[in-house]
Amino acid sequence: MPELPETETIARDLHREVAGGRVSDAEVLRCDVVRGVKAAEMPRRLTGRAITRVWRRAKSVVLSLDDDTQLIVTPRFTGALILGEPGTEDAYACVRLRLDDGRELRYTDVRRLGTVALRSARAFAEWSGALGPEPLDPEFTPERFSGCLRGSTRAVKAVLMDQSRLAGVGNIYANEALWHASIRPARRASSLTRSERDALHRALQDVLGAAVAARGTSFRDYRDAFGARGGYAAQLRVYGRGGEPCARCGAVLKSSHAIGGRATVWCAACQR
Repeated sequence: MPELPETETIARDLHREVAGGRVSDAEVLRCDVVRGVKAAEMPRRLTGRAITRVWRRAKSVVLSLDDDTQLIVTPRFTGALILGEPGTEDAYACVRLRLDDGRELRYTDVRRLGTVALRSARAFAEWSGALGPEPLDPEFTPERFSGCLRGSTRAVKAVLMDQSRLAGVGNIYANEALWHASIRPARRASSLTRSERDALHRALQDVLGAAVAARGTSFRDYRDAFGARGGYAAQLRVYGRGGEPCARCGAVLKSSHAIGGRATVWCAACQR
């Protein structure tokens, strides 16, 4: 599932490529991915609108339009935003936006678990307000991060992935940050000391920053806006490596689905 680094990569690419452009035509091919308006209404609402900005919020790509509405694309597991030539054959295309420069931006999704939502300024503010702070924001200080963790008796990994507490972090980068900070994923968040919270704050920002620089992590489905794969998989230390030696101490990495049903990989020897 695309997380912060993947959606940040897509948003930066699209901002550079399409900000300032205009939607000349829109087509909804799969109504079940549409949110915020009726699927039949979306083409009319989008046609003629200028794209003023493309950016990321949490795990979503946001296209800001010149009428103060926001088109929010949340790819989830198999979704992708692809910029290319119009009319490209794509059996999984859900929404197509034809741009005034002759190109096309399409949302494609094999399993159609992702969404394309058109929201008013007020509805967008409500949606965004329910999300936690952004971990790469300059205002995301160690003190603010401590506030996300303190008082929770849940596993620290579960708290990192809770989008109402912290935006954009999913399974891949929660595993990686906890390994880099030498913290066991199942530890209660409230049990972390000040020094451990500070170490996790640094690790989280370092891991996310490195993953953005590598243009995200690709295993099967994730592709950037041009259809290319991300390169961070080569830097992963625990995710997807259960049963292999720990890169830090050599102990065999353990794997479990006990936290939220998602794959957790950690080193029992050096993560405390």
